[in-house]
Amino acid sequence: MYGSLTRRDEQLRKHLTLSDRKSIEKCLSQGVSFAEIGRRLEVAPCSVSREVRRHLVQWEKGGWGRCMNDCVHRKSCFQYDLCGASPACSKKCSICPRCNSVCPEFEAEECSRLLKPPYVCNGCRERRGCTLKKRLYQARNAEDEYTRVLHEARRGFNLCSEELKAIDEFFSKGILQGQSVSHIIASQRNRAPCSESTARRLIHAGAIAVRNLDMIRVCKMKPRRGEKRGVKVDTKCREGRTYEDFQEFRFRHPDAAVVEVDSVIGKRGGKVLLTMMLRNCNFMLAFLRNGNTAASVEYWFSWLFSQLGEVLYRRMFQVLLADNGMEFSDPRALEFDPEDERRSWVFYCHPGAPYQKRKVENNHGLLRRVCPKGTSFDGLTQKDVDLMMSHVNSYGREIFNGVSPAQLFVSMYGTAALRLIGQRIIPPEEITLRPSLIFRN
Repeated sequence: MYGSLTRRDEQLRKHLTLSDRKSIEKCLSQGVSFAEIGRRLEVAPCSVSREVRRHLVQWEKGGWGRCMNDCVHRKSCFQYDLCGASPACSKKCSICPRCNSVCPEFEAEECSRLLKPPYVCNGCRERRGCTLKKRLYQARNAEDEYTRVLHEARRGFNLCSEELKAIDEFFSKGILQGQSVSHIIASQRNRAPCSESTARRLIHAGAIAVRNLDMIRVCKMKPRRGEKRGVKVDTKCREGRTYEDFQEFRFRHPDAAVVEVDSVIGKRGGKVLLTMMLRNCNFMLAFLRNGNTAASVEYWFSWLFSQLGEVLYRRMFQVLLADNGMEFSDPRALEFDPEDERRSWVFYCHPGAPYQKRKVENNHGLLRRVCPKGTSFDGLTQKDVDLMMSHVNSYGREIFNGVSPAQLFVSMYGTAALRLIGQRIIPPEEITLRPSLIFRN
């Protein structure tokens, strides 16, 4: 039936509804094929296939009365007390929920049925007794994820990094010389890369180098009501980089070094900090930026790549986990070096889920002891920020039995790497986590 649809019908069926997704979930649980589901919904089978693969959910639960165990040796394993939890433990390790995390011979098994349609376990008859990781299609989860991506794609300005750079070069020089946006466009109308209203919105959003403070008349105007619009460089940046994709990548590469990245805001419209937390040693880096833009984030990652060198950078920054802020919306600039060779993988947390990168969020508490909320960063330099982070990273952690992140960092990457990023180890008796460390007024 879907082959007889008119062009207008196809356009109307471009997006599936919640009712369609519930029908897909019900049909999958009944073992209905993609072709039959497509006929019932009047869409192409490939659309159903893409919908299921795009929104499937990893389900780490075992079978009925049995814990999850996806080791290939689970049926022939006779190991006992691998974790050493109790000398009197008589439980076989293969039926213990800690087995996969402590066994040195663990080798993951993936169900071969998930490699072919329908790619999910919804209609599998052996699902109740299966102890492997499962994949499910859930209509409500698929609808929520679809809505979230749709809203994010429609926010901000749909401009690529090259277009933003061209607009920046065209307007910034004249504005810094005291010229107005309208004067710049009127004098070079044939070369203007955008309209006057677009240029003003970009300046107001902090997308280019100049700000409202650089325009005298704008400073005197009363600000309009309404939410400040951010600039998303790539509106589809989250596709293939969701938190589920991150978990799957971590499952395939458990030893990959993960770095959680975030932004710390001072006063609105002022300078911003970019923070990076190395999960393997709780070591945090911070860099000062004039605005909360994607270009400023790209600059500091490029600086680190040039400072540390290709080999060391790839060891430290294999995986980047960020939130959905506009400043992280240009993943390709972070994933590839100037020679277009991959150097990192970028993934995004769910919106409103800071706990998914809890280490960097928790460590901001130490940073806020020096820079309380509402403090302006405009009077700081990068040297001040490096000093602050040296004190923060030299502070001993209870989780490491009093050893500091800076000491762990040196043991993993060497003293030279610490010096290259502008930090040093502070003696314990000299550590200061008060505003007086960098604010001298």
